[in-house]
Amino acid sequence: MNSTEWHLITSEYPPLPGGVSDYTRLIAQGLAEAGDTVHVWCPDASLEFKESTGITVHRELGEMRPEDWRRVGRLLARFPAPRRLLVQWVPHGYGYRSMNLPFCVWLWKRARVNGDDLELMVHEPFLQFGEGNWKQSGVAVVHRLMTTMLLNAARHVWLSIPAWEKLLRPFALGRRVRFDWLPVASTIPLIDDPAGINALRQRLAPGGVRVVGHFGTYGKHLTELLMQTLPALMSDALNQGLMLLLIGRGSLGARERLVREFPELAQRVCATGALCAEDLSRHVRACDFMVQPFPDGVSSRRTSAMVGLSHGRPIVTTSGPLTESFWSGSGAVTLAPVGDVAALVGAARHLLQDEEARACMSAAASSLYRERFDVRKTIAALRAGTALEIL
Repeated sequence: MNSTEWHLITSEYPPLPGGVSDYTRLIAQGLAEAGDTVHVWCPDASLEFKESTGITVHRELGEMRPEDWRRVGRLLARFPAPRRLLVQWVPHGYGYRSMNLPFCVWLWKRARVNGDDLELMVHEPFLQFGEGNWKQSGVAVVHRLMTTMLLNAARHVWLSIPAWEKLLRPFALGRRVRFDWLPVASTIPLIDDPAGINALRQRLAPGGVRVVGHFGTYGKHLTELLMQTLPALMSDALNQGLMLLLIGRGSLGARERLVREFPELAQRVCATGALCAEDLSRHVRACDFMVQPFPDGVSSRRTSAMVGLSHGRPIVTTSGPLTESFWSGSGAVTLAPVGDVAALVGAARHLLQDEEARACMSAAASSLYRERFDVRKTIAALRAGTALEIL
């Protein structure tokens, strides 16, 4: 396959934290390793960051105002046309209180006037109506205007989950735009360190005590789910020796709240806080299985679920409106309906007692990840310009 020059436009990039930041760097590295030339256009960062070979980072987005986009346009004009632009799309990521219409106008001009090839990677489409006050509904209207403008400029739209196509296609206004599913890969590399993982388990849970983990960023809605689920799981007399490990940014605050509301759990809940990728991998592998409930159900856009799968961890999670059909037959996860806390806790209790089931789920998790979500499949799809059959 011929080499391609890419221009990745993103609202965040390392060392700035965030799921889009980690994902964009993963894609940039994969494209560069495949032999392509990669330019990343992103906001500035106060910390130094050493980039991989083959990736040039342009920290030129400033405050993402019209004058910033005009400057970026002049810089892009130095590269051969047509330029291949891959925009990491999250409507709340580009400033202006998530209503950056000037950015969308700029992208529209890049494609329709300058002739650049515009592709979108849609992580999230837009706010829904009826989920907040009138101000949020106003933002939802602007998001749809932004979406209409982008879909009338893009030649290819990649989707983190298939459900987004049904929401987005009406805003193409009849224009023939290609939509393809591009699941989000794990952004945490698998670290092969059995001795380090065993030492970690001995420190966290001496004497062979089982460890149940949760990895995430502990946003408001998800934390509420955890507060309903985890105390019920930990309170069972059968599980008095169980240790709970909360992993990731926000975990220290989640533990503090959990212990404040359920002080009897203080000795059986650990939290890591933010970790480097290598240590995060070791902590995930130290868990017997993961409890990962989601308010809209597990789906291929959930990086935390991808991390669990890539590390071969059985996952107890929820099935909801955004859950793809393949999850139920994968053997890698145990599903409980969104909102059914008793079913979720019951599934976790069953796994605690069934070592053979955990082993089977672990093998299925690794297999599912390799077959559907490995980043090499993502890179192959992007370079080919079409979703691979396995996706």
